[in-house]
Amino acid sequence: MAETRFILAGNLIDGSGAGVRRDVYLAVKDTVITAIGPAADLPRHAGAAVDDFSHCTILPALIDCSVSLSRSPSVDPKVRLAEESGMEQKTAMVARHLRDCHAHGVLGVAASDGENGLGLDGPGGTAPGMIDIRTGDLCRGGQDDGGDFLRIALSGNIDDDVPPPRLGHDHLCRLLQHRGGKKAVVVANGREQVAAALAAGCDAVEQGYGMGGENLREMAARGVLWIPGVLRARNGLDGARGGGSVCCRFSQRYAAPGKPVPGAEAFWKKVLADQLAQLRLAKELGVRTAVGTGAGSVGILHGEAMVEEMKLLIKAGWSLEEAIRCASENGARFFGIERLGMLAVGRRATFLIARGSVKQLPRKLSYLEGIYVDGAPSGAYRKDPVRAA
Repeated sequence: MAETRFILAGNLIDGSGAGVRRDVYLAVKDTVITAIGPAADLPRHAGAAVDDFSHCTILPALIDCSVSLSRSPSVDPKVRLAEESGMEQKTAMVARHLRDCHAHGVLGVAASDGENGLGLDGPGGTAPGMIDIRTGDLCRGGQDDGGDFLRIALSGNIDDDVPPPRLGHDHLCRLLQHRGGKKAVVVANGREQVAAALAAGCDAVEQGYGMGGENLREMAARGVLWIPGVLRARNGLDGARGGGSVCCRFSQRYAAPGKPVPGAEAFWKKVLADQLAQLRLAKELGVRTAVGTGAGSVGILHGEAMVEEMKLLIKAGWSLEEAIRCASENGARFFGIERLGMLAVGRRATFLIARGSVKQLPRKLSYLEGIYVDGAPSGAYRKDPVRAA
């Protein structure tokens, strides 16, 4: 019979959106949280295992709801084209990107590569420490190809110069009517495109730039998920200011050589401001929102981009606790990832440990103290990978 492990936390953010709980303990047995209470009431059993993180903050593992694992975010075209050089190189790239995700506490992803395009042997395959990899085929007018969810490009990515093939309303409706019970995520920008996606019966809108208040109200009323992808616009603005593609890496910016495009900075400044304004309205209306970074696009790094996306939610007026709910529980429930999400009695004891105070989040997610999976330290996480090697 498994023993109960007790875990002390200086701060607990449970992923429900509720405020921070200070000085608490979690009791874990058979991978599941069996109790949460004040540290002062911690049961004292002789020989009981107690892991003391009273100097740390515990929060749920993160889920990135929009990634491409087989595409490199490098600003170097030669590196990005490595995905086309063969399955062996592509598999190595996918594994590297999953390690980057895990190192930043992202244990679940919704990837647009399609299950046949990742070279993984089942969920988590060559990705030690990953809990769940949901795959969806980017449907550009064709049929679904066996992924876990359907991802339809009604609009092009806001930061992509290449528009998808035109997809008519009738075709979109047929795709959604024959989805086989799968969730449908539609990439759509602009009032008309988002309205068309909602009318066709989509389950989630990805990006949604310029969709306007009426569409947001419709999404709130129907419980449609929004994956705003604000970092795409911020990267576009940074690139316009520097005259080249930008790779976000927290406090630093790496700009590739390029010539400034007249009007680009003003365009991206407006796009970013409008998306932040929509996020503020979405918060007021109660639109269910999840974090999806677009990692794999130029300059958007796997794992690290989650922090930047969460910062932008907070800039738009969401609290830290609400941003963490968007980055964990909301994505877990939408994609049916039962082993991840909110930390509560009866749920799996999978969480992140960030050293220091709550005020240092989300920045501290890039320097995690530890990761627990099912109530025990993750064997795949190394706080200091160089020293561990």
